[in-house]
Amino acid sequence: MNILVTGGSGFIGTNFIRYLLNTPAFTGQITNVDALTYAGNPENLSDMEKKFPGRYRFIKADICDQAAIEKIFDDHGIDTVCHFAAESHVDRSIVSPDAFIQTNIVGTFTLLETAKKRMDRIVRFHHISTDEVYGSLGDTGYFTEKTPYDPSSPYSASKASSDHLVRAYHRTYGLPVTISNCSNNYGPFQFPEKLIPLMILNALEGKPLPVYGDGGNVRDWLYVIDHCSAVWEILQRGKTGETYNIGGNCEMKNIELVEKICDIIDQKQVPGFNGSRRKLITLVKDRPGHDRRYAIDASKLKAELGWSPITPLDKGLYDTVSWYIDHRDWVNRVITGEYRSWIKRQYG
Repeated sequence: MNILVTGGSGFIGTNFIRYLLNTPAFTGQITNVDALTYAGNPENLSDMEKKFPGRYRFIKADICDQAAIEKIFDDHGIDTVCHFAAESHVDRSIVSPDAFIQTNIVGTFTLLETAKKRMDRIVRFHHISTDEVYGSLGDTGYFTEKTPYDPSSPYSASKASSDHLVRAYHRTYGLPVTISNCSNNYGPFQFPEKLIPLMILNALEGKPLPVYGDGGNVRDWLYVIDHCSAVWEILQRGKTGETYNIGGNCEMKNIELVEKICDIIDQKQVPGFNGSRRKLITLVKDRPGHDRRYAIDASKLKAELGWSPITPLDKGLYDTVSWYIDHRDWVNRVITGEYRSWIKRQYG
């Protein structure tokens, strides 16, 4: 495989590239294309360039730039696409939806067009999506691959649009695509705006822990390395034209999740706050269109490819909290924006 990984300097893309390069069964090359918007950080992979010379390369480019993408496909003999690149934060999509339309819809279209023109060598176009395209569940039930789309936010609507485009390019042109819709990811290298890293970092500093509404919104949490292993299985053995849901089997109310994070930090006896950090939890006004519950049925992936998540939530959370505590330099560079200066020096 000569894999093009889009958005490889973001949270999940970073973990996927690190996972793949350290997987003995993978002997190919990876070209990471990222526009380096606010959450993209190529420093996350700088050690991979040294550890795997000739097998990993980074190119700063926008997936909406047709000419740049076509040149990358041709210069590096791309035969496989793993498409992570996306604007992904719901709150940002509510305030500024235009970037989500451009990257998530137009960017996906650009990649599909480029791949379509080179179908003589493209063996797989895998598109990573989200469970948010399905909308909201009640107290019972699960999202399956047959669940009708019902997006609630500009973010999820843009991802739903890109999913439909990918399917259409398979049905209309025969492009060999697969799609995966995953539940909420967590783990190392996640940008601090997302729930889990935000709660970890605020709790470490004794700051308020804002939780939307009554804290009863339920999410299915998926450790990012488990997600990476699922994507790798789909890339190798997934059926062309099929969609696979990827879930963590870890449903939990947001407020209970934040309480677990507080307890882990207290257990580690991290200085900076007296008493239980649960006292820092603060309920705030709910965001517009906030889906009540997500839950994934990943039985198709297990039945067809033998994949199941292996990381229990308690272990994944403990390891994630530990990672952020042990990587304060990375956190500080991201929070202060210092990493942007490094990017500017390296790539302009």
